[in-house]
Amino acid sequence: MVEDTQTKKIEIEKDTVKPNDGFIPIPTGEQPAQNERAGFKGQRNSGFRQIRRPGFGRDRSKDEFQTKLLDLARVTRVTGGGKRMSFRATVVVGDKKGKVGIGIDKGKDVSQAIEKATRRAKKDLVSIIIVDGTIPHEVEAKSGPAVILLKPQKKGRGLVAGGAVRTICDLAGIKNISSKILSGSKNKLNNARATMEALKKLKASNKVHAG
Repeated sequence: MVEDTQTKKIEIEKDTVKPNDGFIPIPTGEQPAQNERAGFKGQRNSGFRQIRRPGFGRDRSKDEFQTKLLDLARVTRVTGGGKRMSFRATVVVGDKKGKVGIGIDKGKDVSQAIEKATRRAKKDLVSIIIVDGTIPHEVEAKSGPAVILLKPQKKGRGLVAGGAVRTICDLAGIKNISSKILSGSKNKLNNARATMEALKKLKASNKVHAG
């Protein structure tokens, strides 16, 4: 009787166990969540690649103006609460096609001072008369203690100038010119201002005589 009951239990267990067809059940909530995350990442990455913001990448328009840092000074302002340190930047901007400007501004750090000075320089652009790569006539100007003399030169002579005068003339597009600092001042800021005043004095009426 004992053997019969054991054989019956074995037969019942065989009937209840289902044959394994090779399918492994996946716990609910794990794999679908990974798929959803992967799909979300794919959509986000694909959307980021397709969107092009204006002003970035290939769509960014090239700035026609070239900038050069002429002078950078550290200045101090004394107030009732103490001393305030800042930086003063002098930037020259030009397109080498007859437009040039100079900007002077201050900032808490160097990058901020240069950025503010560049914006100011682009707002104060001056159109200069250029004839055959040089100025039409001789001109002299004064700004503070600095006195600058500019003379036209023949083609191929080059920029016979130095310091701030050379930088301004180069960005303005003048290829042949000679200059002289009559005052002997070595202050870059004053020389740059005097150079800009001299270039502003150029007259179009002398263009015919210079040619």
